Amino acid sequence: MANPDRKPLLLDFEKPLAELETRIHQIRELAEENSVDVTDEIRKLEARSTQLRQEIFSSLSPMQRLQLARHPRRPSTLDYIQAISDEWIELHGDRRGGDDPALVGGIARIDGRPTVIIGHQKGRDTKDNIARNFGMAAPGGYRKALRLMEHADRFGMPIFTFIDTPGAWAGLEAEQLGQGEAIACNLREMFRLDVPIICTVIGEGGSGGALGIGVGERLLMLEHSVYTVATPEACAAILWKDSGKASLAAEALKITSWDLKNLGILDQIVPEPIGGAHSNPLKAASILKQALLENLAELTQLTAQQRRELRYQKFRHIGVFTEISA
Repeated sequence: MANPDRKPLLLDFEKPLAELETRIHQIRELAEENSVDVTDEIRKLEARSTQLRQEIFSSLSPMQRLQLARHPRRPSTLDYIQAISDEWIELHGDRRGGDDPALVGGIARIDGRPTVIIGHQKGRDTKDNIARNFGMAAPGGYRKALRLMEHADRFGMPIFTFIDTPGAWAGLEAEQLGQGEAIACNLREMFRLDVPIICTVIGEGGSGGALGIGVGERLLMLEHSVYTVATPEACAAILWKDSGKASLAAEALKITSWDLKNLGILDQIVPEPIGGAHSNPLKAASILKQALLENLAELTQLTAQQRRELRYQKFRHIGVFTEISA
């Protein structure tokens, strides 16, 4: 998990809150040095801080939510695995000669139940991000994921996938190695698996790179995560030839958890601590674990055939609309 003692990285919209909290800290220090009782003043300022935090994080724009989803200290797949599992064994390799560090997976025991967890893994700093390719998986990553999902299906273990990628790796080598085929194969094969599959967007869910491990009976999203067919910057560059219009694109793309819930694509919004998951990673993990176990309890009551049908119908209904003539 992220170290809480490190200096926080502030986004622009967080600065008024940080200034107020700094002021509270300074008043408290001065009061202690001069033996002055400022309890009432501190209490009022802390109440204002709480109110301001709620106001800021309850009215974020889509672009601001994207900034939160990309926050460098936002908990990653391995952070959540560490927090929610009793045991964890990471498994490596796609059995075709590669092991992609941008997509991790393995066997975990959660509340005594064996599960398979698979997810994109971004880095914590520049060096780590380069090693992890910024969470952009290569074909070998998706083939590794499928190998682990087939293992889960063979031994009757439910599958949890954690989505956090700007998209699949789009380099020349990825295309030469069959990126499109690898993702398409995952989409096809995930529909036939018998075990429960619960997919959660924990940060940035981008394009086919997200969908490559995103087929399941349930789709969950952390409150400040995003899920989109293309990044707002890419969309703006395509539509207006100007990536500077990313904020306008973010509004139009309907990328937030609330937008996707209203569109019927998302099954559940998982609340985050006020201030985002990075402000209290352990609490965020606890909330996520509860949501996963509740959904798993419901899905285990269904037969394998019912789960497959639920998965199929979920995706058949995405994008369906009715035209009403005037």
